[in-house]
Amino acid sequence: MIEVKANLLRGSTFLAGETIECSVTFTYPNDANAHSRSSNEQYEVLAWASAQMHCQCTVSDTRVNLPKSSNPSEAEVTTAGSGNTAFLPNRGERGICVLSTVPKILFCDLHLTPAQSKTYIYRETLPLDAPPSYRGQAIKYSYKITIGAQRVNSPIKLVRVPLRVLVVYGISEMDFSCGREERDDSVTPSNPFLEEEEERPILERAMQVLQHTIARRGPNYFNITNAKGKVCKFCLFKSSYQLGENIVGTFDFSESSIPCVQFSVTLQSEEIVCDSYRLKPTHGALLTTYTKHHDFCLHTSKTHMVLPIPLHITPGFITDIVTLKWRLHFEFITTVHELLCHPVPEDDTASSTWRGPVDLEVETMVWDMPVKIYATNPLQVSCATAGAKTANFVVF
Repeated sequence: MIEVKANLLRGSTFLAGETIECSVTFTYPNDANAHSRSSNEQYEVLAWASAQMHCQCTVSDTRVNLPKSSNPSEAEVTTAGSGNTAFLPNRGERGICVLSTVPKILFCDLHLTPAQSKTYIYRETLPLDAPPSYRGQAIKYSYKITIGAQRVNSPIKLVRVPLRVLVVYGISEMDFSCGREERDDSVTPSNPFLEEEEERPILERAMQVLQHTIARRGPNYFNITNAKGKVCKFCLFKSSYQLGENIVGTFDFSESSIPCVQFSVTLQSEEIVCDSYRLKPTHGALLTTYTKHHDFCLHTSKTHMVLPIPLHITPGFITDIVTLKWRLHFEFITTVHELLCHPVPEDDTASSTWRGPVDLEVETMVWDMPVKIYATNPLQVSCATAGAKTANFVVF
């Protein structure tokens, strides 16, 4: 019996373009009967072990109409691997494989004695154009590293290590414009004493792109009105955010002509299936609600809202099948008729109590405002989310 343990060295979240490192340890555990075995049974032998990363795309049959693909289906993969002699990383997986790396052999003909272990490092670079990890109502993109091992005359054993992929757009463009200082090499003499700049890691370049994108601040004011008049003035300090940030905005009801009883702001995602893959033309965007801010604002002059962005959500992205967008959904509850003014005593020492009406005739006003949500440092996501980064299995 040989125990196999796979461990992602830097956590379970990565950016597209980064290199993933996964350590795979093969251990022959020591037992009490090891000394009573014959000399031929004093070690275990594994014929080979291989590793491969793939991205599986699963769609909802009631929402998405995928054309026939050259990739094998779940039934075809299961049938092809029924003999358990071929290394098929997506064997038994639903959906289609949209990204698959070249399998890498970890070893061949490994001999282990009792209490001995061997560790191998599997490295793979994610493509920059890879889709992000996403679990939606119409489509799902999931990444896994599959490790397979086999003993002679035994079936293949597979273990899958899930991982999360975030995408930052614009890295390639930044490399073209933000590398070395622009200069005309044909007229500039070369300096042999200056070292050539090394290419910066993909994580560093991605963080620079994100900081350049979300650092743009400028208050945006919106006058929210309906057919009867002005409800309030809303101020949003910026429209681009990272995962884990707070969306902060202010409401000014001091100049409103319609009393607002309460309001709510909700962070929602819009999952839009492309027309060529939509099962029915009448199917619209699929909405998912995440965080919500709710407040009563009757007789309130000014107030604010703080809406946290969870780290487990997926930033906006576009693929051939689906587009994911983000928006703030506002709901304002306003009165149909004006409320009676509460008399204020002229004497500062006097006091009065206002009693609200038992019933109010109200109407609801909704407003949607698009916002952009980008990825963040994958190290922060790995530390804050409880994503599994290890997997174990036993080769008999």
